[in-house]
Amino acid sequence: MTEQEQIREFINTELKELIKFIDMMDMDPLIQVKDHILKAEKNKNRVHITGIGKPSYVAGYVASLLSSTGTPAYELNGTEAVHGSSGQVLPDDIVIAISNSGETSELKSTVQTLKNNEAFIVALTGHEDSWLAKQADIALIAGVEQEGDTMNKPPRASIVTEIVMLQALSILLQNAKGLSPRQYVRWHPGGSLGKSIKEEIK
Repeated sequence: MTEQEQIREFINTELKELIKFIDMMDMDPLIQVKDHILKAEKNKNRVHITGIGKPSYVAGYVASLLSSTGTPAYELNGTEAVHGSSGQVLPDDIVIAISNSGETSELKSTVQTLKNNEAFIVALTGHEDSWLAKQADIALIAGVEQEGDTMNKPPRASIVTEIVMLQALSILLQNAKGLSPRQYVRWHPGGSLGKSIKEEIK
């Protein structure tokens, strides 16, 4: 197989997995998460996002995305949480925990600690029968059959579906709050994006 064919095969596999995920996506739990976040905010509670390994980068991105679109969110280090960082999470705060397998040992310790501290746990996992899904108050399922390569182990397509799921959540929250360009630019004044909005609202 040529290198060009390898690239096409990967992209086609990932696209097929994404389309399959979207077609089978259960949107009701996502709407429930949106409602719980809005309720938590009214009670002065906060949103935290955590994961181990590659999902930790998803957590950082989504925490930043939510914060810039009207929902203050905090990245919680998945390993540091059991060494004191779980102190940033108060009772009834919402924690979105990301793990494709739902069986990651380090995340299990973190989630159990957070549950003991009375956090509201939202699982984002690829397996509805996983430990994480069963421990969560609400489970969001974003699974794939093929990651996009012959080993089918390194997370590629699963990372994309996790991001899409949480991007969809950000849209629900943004629209529920009626975010306007004028409000958005207050949190994102820099860069070409901030400049373009400032020019639009003059």
